[in-house]
This record gives sequence, structure tokens and C-alpha cells, in this order.
Amino acid sequence: MDPYKYRPSSAYNTPFCTTNSGAPIWNNTAVMSVGERGPILLEDYQLIEKIATFTRERIPERVVHARGASAKGFFEVTHDVSDLSCADFLRAPGVQTPVIVRFSTVIHERGSPETLRDPRGFAVKFYTREGNFDLVGNNFPVFFVRDAMQFPDVIRAFKPNPKSHLQESWRFLDFCSYHPESLLSFAWFYDDVGIPINYRHMEGFGVQAYSLINKAGKARLVKFHWKPTCGVKSMLEEEAIRVGGSNHSHATQDLYESIAAGNFPEWRLYIQTIDYEDQNNYDFEPLDTTIAWPEDVVPLRPVGRLVLNKNIDNFFAENEMLAFSMSLVPGIHYSDDKMLQARSFAYADTQRHRLGPNYLQLPVNAPKCPHHNNHHEGFMNFMHRDEEVNYFPSRYDACRHAEKYPMPPNVLSGKRERCVIPKENHNFKQAGDRYRSWAPDRQERFVNRFVEALSDPKVTHEVRNIWISYWTQADRSLGQKIASRMNARPNM
Repeated sequence: MDPYKYRPSSAYNTPFCTTNSGAPIWNNTAVMSVGERGPILLEDYQLIEKIATFTRERIPERVVHARGASAKGFFEVTHDVSDLSCADFLRAPGVQTPVIVRFSTVIHERGSPETLRDPRGFAVKFYTREGNFDLVGNNFPVFFVRDAMQFPDVIRAFKPNPKSHLQESWRFLDFCSYHPESLLSFAWFYDDVGIPINYRHMEGFGVQAYSLINKAGKARLVKFHWKPTCGVKSMLEEEAIRVGGSNHSHATQDLYESIAAGNFPEWRLYIQTIDYEDQNNYDFEPLDTTIAWPEDVVPLRPVGRLVLNKNIDNFFAENEMLAFSMSLVPGIHYSDDKMLQARSFAYADTQRHRLGPNYLQLPVNAPKCPHHNNHHEGFMNFMHRDEEVNYFPSRYDACRHAEKYPMPPNVLSGKRERCVIPKENHNFKQAGDRYRSWAPDRQERFVNRFVEALSDPKVTHEVRNIWISYWTQADRSLGQKIASRMNARPNM
């Protein structure tokens, strides 16, 4: 089946206006009325259609990552990684795969300024010969919580107050005070990188641990890292206020104009890998999304480069209706990472809510390789089908199973239970290490930002002391600085 066979396109525009059903319109500037000054008529089909279409132009915005910008390009393998994965698009150096990338802010609404302090999304859709691979991440390598049950809560805590619709720091400081594992994420959030200067100078991370499987069936945990070739640059508060006050779409504009001028943004892809059989040999939990894999212990390995060399043709069709659903291809699989497992459902499910059950038929989301299944009908199904068989198996249909490909071979056993990840020894260490790696002026800016957050009048004495305790355990001098600014005593 050809998903583009009867697809409407502006390439077939008529030289005059028509209704949605194709009838010619001879006057598109005046309503049909009773005489020159009389009331309009309900039979004015053009007007009813025009107004009804206008009032339905907006679709539900994403519950997270609502504000974003997209661009197209390619991913090229530069280093041989065939020993790690049997994925076709990684088969050899020089192989190029078309991609579309969406950058976004995580918490704020669709029309919010791109200068607000917020994690940034970094999502890549690879249109491979084996189907689409969606690699969805952020510009931070870690997340605030490690258990998927807490994911809706942490997002709600960062979202505006449901009563006043004001974003207030006391809410997320209250919630995260129950989660000392959030410390490393805050060491990124309140660092200078919390406001990237634009999308081109921003890192990307897969955050969760995936699995790579090679042809022999050997599996490894993997984390993905995108490094911009033009370097990482951030924006301090004064500049953010100035830029955001004059242009709330500065990052979108920068991306669009850079590509239009031939200054194509580029990132290098690196990976970290851990053998499945070795994952219990580390003093950190590889499946914990609140900690980073130390690069001196698990070194980076180069894979390829990402180049964005084409702007999207239409913002609504290729940004608002662009949908990432955590889809996989042979050679890449999920791991037992609890956050990743839940995201694999949440991402696809939110697209079914926003765009409908057939969102993968939309051109920007549809695979560019031949594909076939019996997912049948539903809202807005515009796939041209002329088969008589819509079930499997059938002696009247030659469709068969695809060739089997390797899956992670680990054997799982255990009882049903709800419990936390046992290794929690890095709740404070990595946050302290990151703070100590900064220059003194950068440390001072971090302290000022966190003190400002703690100064929210609704932050209680108890919550304030908890955070002083957490930061003291991460770095004693940091805890003392925050305590002295808050006229409190540091405690462990």
C-alpha cells in the first residue's frame, strides 16, 4: 500500500479558491446576506465551513514539550559499531539515514518564551530501511525521579499552580524534597546550561539506558550522547530577560535562519555501553535515570554525525503533528529501565490522544520504507486499502512473519513487588562532583539561583532545612553557603 497515493498536496493547488470539497468559490471576501444590509444566511456553506475550520485549527498541545521547533537532515555513521548492533542504519561507516529532529522546552506552554529556565527536549526520528527509530531525550543526562510511578507527579509539581496558574518554586521544591536522587538534575537545572543560548549550541542525551544487540545475540546496555560541533553555549539571566523580552521565539528563529543561510547545525553521536553480564559489577545502578554513567569508568565511543540541512515546509504539519512514540528497530531494544519502560507506553499513548489512533499515517510520522499490518480503520484513517483480508494468518494473503532478529537474552526472575532501586549511594556524590568541577563564578551563580528558589515565601522551614541538608551532603561548603544566605544552620 502506498500511503501517499491519494495524499492531498499543495502541489495540486487550483489557481482559484475552493471549498474543502473542491467546489469553486467566486467570492471569498463577503458573506451571503439578505440584501446589502440584511442578516446572513445559514445556507452560506462557505462561511460555515470557513468559521468551523478556523475554530478547530488547534489540536491539544503536548502535556510536556509543548513549545518546540523542528528541522530535517541526515545521520551518517562515521565509526564501525557493527560489533555492538545489527541495526541496518548502523551497518557501516558512510551509511546515511534521513532524520527529523524536534527541540523543545519541557514544562512551559506552546507560546512561552524560549528563554525560560527549563530542561530542553532533543528528539530524533530516524527514517530507516527497517522502520522508524525514535530516540527521545533531553539536554540533561539525568532526570529528577527514578521510578515511573512518580513521573506524572514531578511534571505536575513543575507545572503552574492549578489554582492560580502561576509557576512557583515551592511546589517542585516540596515534591523533590522527598527525592534526594533529584539533586544531580538540579545541579544541571540551576546551572548555566539551564538556559541554552539556542538549540544549535545544546547537548542532547538519551537519558535512559537502551539495549544494543548484535548479530550474535550479545546484548549491551547503551546510553546516547549528542555533542554539538559548535560547542555548548548558555545564556545568563540578564541576557535571557533582554532576549526573551524582545523575541519569544529566538531559538526557533536562530535554527531556521542558520539552516536557510547554509550554516547547518551538526552534532556528533557518542555512546557508552555496559555488557549485560557486567551491570551488577558497578557501584552505581546502570538502570537508574537519576545518575550519570561516569565517563572515566564507562568511556564514550564515537558513532556518527547528525546534520540538519533542511527547514521544515510547514510548522503545523511537521512540528505540531510530528509525533515521537519510542519506536524501535532490530538491533536496538528497551532495557529494564523502569522509566524507559513506562515512556514506551506514555509517548505513543499521548499521540493517540493528541492526533488520533492513526497518527503514524501522517506523512511526517509514517515510515519511509515499505510496511504492512492489519491495524484497521479508526478515526482519520486515510490509508488506501483494497485488500479483502484484514486478519492474520490467511491462505488468501501472502503476508508472512519477518525474519527473526536477536532480542536481549537475559533471563528475568523475581516476585511481584513495588520497591525502590536498591543502589542509592550516588544521590549526593555526583551532584557534589559536578558542583566542584565549576569555576568559582559559576558556583556562585548556582548558589544564587537555588537560594532564590528557596526564598519563595511558601517554602516552609522544614523544606528549606531538608534542601540545606541535601546540599551539605553533596558538598559541605555548598551547604554552608546556602545556609548562610538563608540565615540557617547546615545539618546533615
